[in-house]
Amino acid sequence: MVSIQHQFPPLAGQDSADIQDWLSALSEVFAPAEMEVIRRACEFAAPLYHDKHEITGTPLLQHALGSASILIGLHMDHETIAAAALHAVPEYLDDWTKVLGERFGRNITVLVEGISRMEHIRQFSEIRNPNAKDKDDTAEQIESLRKMLLAMVEDIRVVLIKLAERTQTLRNLSGATPEQQKQIAQETQSIFAPLANRLGVWQIKWELEDLSTRYLEPALYKQVAKLLDERRVDRERYIADVIGRLQQALARADIKAEVSGRPKHIYSIINKMKRKHLDFDQLYDVRAVRVLVDDLEQCYAALSIVHELWQPIQSEFDDYIARPKPNGYRSLHTAVLGPRNLPVEVQIRTRQMHHDSELGVAAHWRYKENRKSESGVDEKISWLRQILAWKEELADSGELQAQFKNELLQDRVYVLTPQGKVIDLPKGATPVDFAYVVHTDLGHRTRGAKIDGSIVPLNTKLQTGQRVEILAAKQGGPSRDWLSPRLGFLQSARSRAKVRHWFSEQNIDDSVAQGRTLLDRELHRVGVTDINQEKLAQKLRFNKLDELLAALGRGDITPRRVSLAIAQDTPPVPRSTASQALPTASGNVLIEGVGNLMIRTARCCHPVKPDAIIGYVTRDRGITIHRRDCPFMQRVPEEREDRLLEARWAT
Repeated sequence: MVSIQHQFPPLAGQDSADIQDWLSALSEVFAPAEMEVIRRACEFAAPLYHDKHEITGTPLLQHALGSASILIGLHMDHETIAAAALHAVPEYLDDWTKVLGERFGRNITVLVEGISRMEHIRQFSEIRNPNAKDKDDTAEQIESLRKMLLAMVEDIRVVLIKLAERTQTLRNLSGATPEQQKQIAQETQSIFAPLANRLGVWQIKWELEDLSTRYLEPALYKQVAKLLDERRVDRERYIADVIGRLQQALARADIKAEVSGRPKHIYSIINKMKRKHLDFDQLYDVRAVRVLVDDLEQCYAALSIVHELWQPIQSEFDDYIARPKPNGYRSLHTAVLGPRNLPVEVQIRTRQMHHDSELGVAAHWRYKENRKSESGVDEKISWLRQILAWKEELADSGELQAQFKNELLQDRVYVLTPQGKVIDLPKGATPVDFAYVVHTDLGHRTRGAKIDGSIVPLNTKLQTGQRVEILAAKQGGPSRDWLSPRLGFLQSARSRAKVRHWFSEQNIDDSVAQGRTLLDRELHRVGVTDINQEKLAQKLRFNKLDELLAALGRGDITPRRVSLAIAQDTPPVPRSTASQALPTASGNVLIEGVGNLMIRTARCCHPVKPDAIIGYVTRDRGITIHRRDCPFMQRVPEEREDRLLEARWAT
């Protein structure tokens, strides 16, 4: 690492020549003040990167400038370009945040810091070596890591810089070892290409997919590439013929259109061959043209002309304008039998749709020279589409910079285990919540926690990107303090439920004994002595009698519920000393343990002999007799079940 007191020498040699040649090509792209920021960033980074190389063997300065060039192609702002040039500075400079803050300001420093954090998480995560034996768990982990990488950055330009840097790495991946090639390619297909797709930066997505396939499936890649190349001349001649005929037909219809051949991506060809079990010769879209028009109405007019010229293939039509893809992609796709009866795919879209398709999120933002700030107004542009509940907005203040503040997944926190597994938690979660998600037993035995290597209190709120390590006892259980909302040890309802369940399972023998006493007392009260208690437990949805007794002892179930279950199958035998026949309008009723009380029949169900009946103690009207199947009886809340009395008609 270089000390912050180090004075950087003047540029000399090849690094200086590389930078000056590269900068000279940008003078028409950026304003002079912006060019000055980019130049200073390059000159600052050059001595730090001297004699340093990327994993592919490419000189680090050349790699940084290549990444920046990709971003320039996406029309990114000067701060993004400067940050791309400075992206590796944290590896080689002490106290780099202070130095960059003083020289380049907060915005560029935040971008570089975000790149550094993403790289740290990427290197630490276990996704780099996914476990193929558990594909479901691996897929879930990969998805969590994608969300984590987006959720942890303040400025979404960080993700775009990282995508550009990865693209530049793949362009030179032949210089890496075979093991490195496979690892980087696999990570690209799992993490970075899907991120590019969700951001809508399809130019980068397509290149990432093609280049990674080159190293993951080299034989199939070379076979398809060879087939494309062998027939390239004939295909180009054929496409030129299709373009000429289509342009003439569109001109006759007064449709101003731009018609061109569409490049095919090897990754998409291979995927379609696998998905549809087709040979290369059976693909419809190896020959493809694209039609760009001015407005939506002309899209459908052009479609009609295409179908008039050539016979459409019915199964190969998709209207992504009426029904856009989840990532926001819009276009008309059709396939026809063109000249010589050969299949041709035709894509039709407006120029704006094409612009959005090519540049995605970057198409929605670019610095506009001399644009003045509108006081108090932030123009918000929706740029990240709805996929798997991912939400984001792009804010453009109109100043000399544009802020891409990330509002993504703010209700979730993504942290890492010491082994690199991503754990998804609710916002405000603590190390204790983390432990219970990893394993219930680990949660019970938690006694302390470390975040990024430092010991912290157990009620510390976790932040996305942190590495959490639990310090656990060999034996033991949770603290009752964890259930106190005031102390803030637990945020997750699931964690609290696990703690409560642990305490409910303690002293099980005492609970069973207490439950036995309560059950015997209730059976004696209702006059039942020969019931099968195991079947009674099953009737109440317990697997065995001891579980019923423990639930009675803990108070999870009341004795009254037991007596009601008994009464459904076994009429109670009233004891003469505890029952008395009481008159009602429908006949005399025997109610267990009741003497001279006012009694009446319910008006809601009008019980009469020989209806099965039950008594209900009211607050001021004595006892009301209901039919057992009375809807009112079915809705009696559990806390009022002690008002129910066994009753039957007197003979």
